[in-house]
Amino acid sequence: MLTPRVLFLCTANSARSQMAEALLRTHAGGRFEVYSAGIEPSEINPLTIRVLNEIGIDASGLWAKPVELFRGKMHFDYVITLCSDAEERCPVFADTAIRLHWPFDDPAAARGSDEQKMVKFRTVRDQIEARILAWLESLESGG
Repeated sequence: MLTPRVLFLCTANSARSQMAEALLRTHAGGRFEVYSAGIEPSEINPLTIRVLNEIGIDASGLWAKPVELFRGKMHFDYVITLCSDAEERCPVFADTAIRLHWPFDDPAAARGSDEQKMVKFRTVRDQIEARILAWLESLESGG
């Protein structure tokens, strides 16, 4: 049986989608092939790396990827958008089995000191982690 593939999609692929990729990979073990991409990819925000490292996730292998790297080249069982912009502009993945939308605030938009920004990044990381854990639980219970 093929391992289901999940694509997390955001605008820049710099924070939320990277966190989701790393968190699902960590919590689901080998149950999924996990990817992330951006509609307009930039660079991974350094605070994304920091908040993942804080909870023991090695984020050194993550990099910002354009959605076109995957579109038309891979089948995804799930395409999950994490921001309204990506939801509105998500390219069509014709053979995607399930498309989900989990909106989260953009931590990269946070203003203030580094510590104030870190608080926002931690909050969003924890919200994404809770959503992923709930989703995994619902899949296990058949929901």
